[in-house]
Amino acid sequence: MTQALVKLDEARVDPVAAHVRRARAGDERSFERLLDDRIASLLRLALAIVGDEHDARDAVQQACVQAWRELPRLREPDRFDAWLGRILTNQCRTMLRSRRRRRVREVAVSDLDVVAGGGLGGRSVAGPGDESADLDTLSRAFDRLDPDARVLLALHHLEGRSVAEIAARMDAPQSTIKWRLHTARGALERALEVERR
Repeated sequence: MTQALVKLDEARVDPVAAHVRRARAGDERSFERLLDDRIASLLRLALAIVGDEHDARDAVQQACVQAWRELPRLREPDRFDAWLGRILTNQCRTMLRSRRRRRVREVAVSDLDVVAGGGLGGRSVAGPGDESADLDTLSRAFDRLDPDARVLLALHHLEGRSVAEIAARMDAPQSTIKWRLHTARGALERALEVERR
């Protein structure tokens, strides 16, 4: 009866911390509940960072396995979300770095034609108002960024995280995150210029 009251008190205070404590003690169901509430957000973030659904799912899966293994080391159960986010972003960075080493850039015939003669048959392939061409250009420019810049831009602009949240997640001072965001935006602008040529 006393244990039931303690669990009830824990749940009232902070349900996340209560689930984390139970999961640290080996309760797989509590860990599954923690993940169920966060899996969609984790997938969105991973997809934004790595840009490929298959790789995003792999990164989330690897992050969840790593989180389960390292859960006993989590000192502050109320910081579970930031901790899990940090694990996921590190998995995504690792994936991007390994992908860069083995990646070969394909050049489509239409790209060669645009570079050589300004379009097919004298026509422009994509006009300035063509949204899909703009998205494709942005995607290619984003792919040019280093993993750290991609993580920061995805967290801030796609996930809508504040500088304070990102600083907590990355265990860095807010001023550092602001500077890195500024640098990442500059790198994206330069990559966009390259892609638009």
